[in-house]
Formats: sequence, structure tokens, C-alpha cells
Amino acid sequence: MTPTLARHHLPHAGATPRVDRRERARDWVEIQERMLVPLYEAVYERLEVNSGTRLLGLGCGAGLALLMAASRGASVTGVDRGADERLAVARDRLEPGPWGARTRGDVRIVDGSVREAATAPGAPAYNLVTAFDPVAGAAETEVDLEEQLTAAAPLAEHGAFVVLAGWGPPERCSASSVLRIAAKLADPQADGGRWRPARRDDLEEAAQRCGLRPDGSGRVACPFGYADPGSAVRGMLSTGLFDAAIGATEQAQVDKELTEALHPYLRPDGTVWMPNVFRYLVTRVP
Repeated sequence: MTPTLARHHLPHAGATPRVDRRERARDWVEIQERMLVPLYEAVYERLEVNSGTRLLGLGCGAGLALLMAASRGASVTGVDRGADERLAVARDRLEPGPWGARTRGDVRIVDGSVREAATAPGAPAYNLVTAFDPVAGAAETEVDLEEQLTAAAPLAEHGAFVVLAGWGPPERCSASSVLRIAAKLADPQADGGRWRPARRDDLEEAAQRCGLRPDGSGRVACPFGYADPGSAVRGMLSTGLFDAAIGATEQAQVDKELTEALHPYLRPDGTVWMPNVFRYLVTRVP
């Protein structure tokens, strides 16, 4: 999923959210966010992220991917909107404390659009742009991502790397069977926020529409592991992929069906383990 598994949009315009966003942000940070650490590590290792890297992270959320890049010496800018609770965590992690005790090099967290990142004081020309939100998520989020990538390209150097990420084939992703609950329960008239399984060329097609030139790809194992079924339910809900289902039905029904869908992945010791594979596509700005 912002650096997330999903964006944080309402199911459809004018809808009233029926989720506790603070609770979801806490569950994301405490339970779910770390599941994509192998993906971040693989990309940073392949692209040799270091003190010469000037990174723009789209949909940065709570900022774990940014923190990992900053720990390698990179200058990082994170951009997100509609994710106030997660961005507050990103600022706590990355921006200086009251006495500058937690300064981690050159860090910016921007609440808003990519264009606002361009006008931030001292904004550099980026040589790496990351979009770690899975492309195969929902129609609305795919359009939003492509708009962000198109806006980010002029902020990057000629030949800069742009990385897109997505779910692997459904047969290699145990979470796909669980996420189908989100699609089944969501309002069929509301396209925004509805999950769909990955297609083989999702990343390549998104890159082509944004005018980006493919320059390699990879697959990374990102298993989802939880201490118990309750933690698994909270972690999956924190992705935001079930918000449309909650809006169309009710929390209790979503919780019930999600718990049942997780049962095949319950191990004898009470933990939940779902093997998954994620793809990433490395592209370049022309």
C-alpha cells in the first residue's frame, strides 16, 4: 500500500466518513506501515540512495519510507494531502525538534499538492521521485497518482529516476483474497476507493500515460504478519481500502467478513501470516 498501501480519499464526493481517522492513523503506524519495508529497502539499494540523493516522496503519509532514505543521508521532501494525522507523524519523525535535536539533514514535509512542494523554500531539483502507493488500488487513486506524477516530472532533473510500485499477481498475493471483501461490500455505483486486483502491465501503462521511460523493474516479497486476528483486522482497515465498504454497509459487517477472510491465514500459534509479492518499476524523466 503511502508511503502507503492506499490513498486516503472518501468513498465518494459529499459522503460523511464513518471511520475514526486518528485511530486508523495509529493502527497504520503501529501495525501496517512496516509491511512494505522490504520494498523500500530493495528500491533504495538498487538506486544506491545516499547523501547525493534528493528525493521527492509522493503520498508520503506517515513518512517511514522518507525516514529510511534520510537515514542513508538523502535530502527528502514528502508530499501528501488529506492525511493530516499521518503527516503529523511524519513531521515528528523527520523535522527538527524544538531545540533541533532531531534534525535529519534537509527535510521538508508538504501538506498539499506537488506544485506546493515546488514553491517550498529551498526546493531542489530532485533526482529521485517515489510513488510507493500501489498502482492497482482503485480508479480514483490511480487518476490521482498519475496527476501527481505528471506534476512532479518538471521538478525533477533530466534523467531522474521515478519509481512506481504495485501489487504483484493476485496468485502471489495472499492479501488479494482478503481485499476482495472490500470490493464486494463497496457501493457498486461508487468507483472511488474500490479496490481491484493488479493487472500485469499496470505500472508500465501508468508510466506511459505520464510520459516516463521504463528503465528496469523488480519484485519483492512483502509478507503481512500480525500478532493475532484482531491486529490483522485493524491493520487491513488502516489501509483505507475498506472505507468505501464501511460507507456502503456498516463497520460490524466489514469486521465480520474481514475476520472470516483472514481465517485461512491463521497459524496454530494464533498469528496471521499472508505472503505477498509487490512489483516496482524504475522509470526515468525524459
